Amino acid sequence: MAEFIKIYEQNPNPKEIDKVVSILRKGGLIIYPTDTVYGLGCDIRSTKAMEKIARIKGIKLEKAYWSFICADLSNLSDYVRQLDTPIFKILKRALPGPYTFVLPGSSKLPKDFKKRKTVGIRVPDNNIARALVEGLGNPIVSTSIRDEDELLEYTTDPELIFEKWNNLVDIVIDGGYGGNIGSTVIDLSGDVPEVLRVGKGDPDII
Repeated sequence: MAEFIKIYEQNPNPKEIDKVVSILRKGGLIIYPTDTVYGLGCDIRSTKAMEKIARIKGIKLEKAYWSFICADLSNLSDYVRQLDTPIFKILKRALPGPYTFVLPGSSKLPKDFKKRKTVGIRVPDNNIARALVEGLGNPIVSTSIRDEDELLEYTTDPELIFEKWNNLVDIVIDGGYGGNIGSTVIDLSGDVPEVLRVGKGDPDII
């Protein structure tokens, strides 16, 4: 049975953040708010936790394309190759914000991602999500909470999320109602930026 924790986005309680970070460090799974939809996440350094998410999603870990949730752009060089100035300017302009940027992966990626040519990077405009990453000290691997009902697509009510997921995860964070529009996905790994999915973020940012 998962724990249901209320955390306020405007002023996240450090004790509650520490509690969630402790669960992440132990290989736990969390559901948490972002600036778009609620996400299912774990510590990027926990293979067992990522395998659990892969089983929940019904896919193999090596075939999973999940986002790396970062607190800011300061540690980006740990996960992506050297970026040229125009691309870095796009990232600075758009983040924190409702975007996922596909970038060329670096040789420093954790072992489970070594074969990846690209990675998806997110810096959500949400204080809870960024506080969790800051407390953990490395990114959270994340995937969206989708609903089987295609008309709904995303569940927005934390209490309904808890009812559905309480036997699958360790903590569900109530950070208020979530959105029902995913992030805008932009591929910056090639010669020309390419919008892969239009979501909450304005694609004209590029």
